[in-house]
Amino acid sequence: MTTVHFTCPDCEQTIEVNDAMRETILDAGCPVCTAAAAEEHFAVTCE
Repeated sequence: MTTVHFTCPDCEQTIEVNDAMRETILDAGCPVCTAAAAEEHFAVTCE
């Protein structure tokens, strides 16, 4: 199973996200502090 985590470059919060959440974060920014997000802030891990 593939898991995607977002780590904010500003507040450093890490959250597990699904595809819809990933798209929203790319559009709207970090859900915690609203900092801009980019592809490099997402990490994919395979379990």
